[in-house]
Amino acid sequence: MITIKDVARVAGVSTSTVSRVVRKQGKVGKTCRAKVQKVIDELGYRPNINAQALVSKKSNSLGVVIPRVSMPFFGTLACGAEEATIENQYRVLISNALGSEQAELDAIDSLLQHRCGAIVFHSMYCSDKTLCELAEKIPGLVFINRFISKLAHRCVWLDNNLGAQEATRHLLDKGHTEIAVITRKDMNPDAQVRLDGVRTALNNAGIKLADSMIGIGTTADMDGGREAVENLLSAGIKFKAILAYNDNMAIGVVHGLDAHGIRVPEDVSVVGFDDLLISVACIPELTTMHYPVREMASYAANLAIELSENPNTSGRTHLFMPHLIERNSVADLASS
Repeated sequence: MITIKDVARVAGVSTSTVSRVVRKQGKVGKTCRAKVQKVIDELGYRPNINAQALVSKKSNSLGVVIPRVSMPFFGTLACGAEEATIENQYRVLISNALGSEQAELDAIDSLLQHRCGAIVFHSMYCSDKTLCELAEKIPGLVFINRFISKLAHRCVWLDNNLGAQEATRHLLDKGHTEIAVITRKDMNPDAQVRLDGVRTALNNAGIKLADSMIGIGTTADMDGGREAVENLLSAGIKFKAILAYNDNMAIGVVHGLDAHGIRVPEDVSVVGFDDLLISVACIPELTTMHYPVREMASYAANLAIELSENPNTSGRTHLFMPHLIERNSVADLASS
């Protein structure tokens, strides 16, 4: 087995330098870093991330890696995970990892430094291959809002496609055919799957979703929703209903329409996704798809703790389903 000492000897550096390169922490010159990394790759060195130590010396801590806890969706996720730690007498350590794969890997590494044997990971940037490699090294690692077939027993995920189809069918049942979609610019897996679900439901109804009917927001928040609907209006696109990527964008849409004197739902109907608390704080209250993120996070936390204590736990599916919450933001054209 190749050790860190082997890498240090071949590269002509100290083991501490190799450790800094492996962990991507500390000061190492660019040339030296490249040299050490080349030796690591050539020798096939795989750092021991103390998987055995996690089993025998792990703390009663649950790690939660999310993009940003200040965002309502992820704050709700963190609360759900914390509920499970109370029941299991664990404490929760939350690590924000927004913007890149490296930020996510650094967050995982930080939790391992704190001897977290159970980790719930909401990854937006790591590839399936990278996540599979991490899963091999961390028995108690569970992925939320992500499905990887090889790791199905470690994934807690939502059927976004069927959720988007249900939201679309709701508008169709209410007599809407001129339907626009608001989504985010950085098309993450959720956004793409939901868009595919909308297309499927419309195709089944004999309606093609034209590219011109898709409004893009730079961010997946209220500002992004307002920006996206402004783009549609500026382009002269005609629509009577809007399906938004999430509740925050949907409320931004409502504000953007109001700025143009367009009433919701009298002139344009709006449907969101997530069912966050903000969906009932707007006027009108938002029709949306309920995303059971709190329940999913609690479930994922319990699963992570279970796997960390017994890695041989038999596999099973962990699929959750969204459902429609009908409020006041959709007009019924079918009965008018």
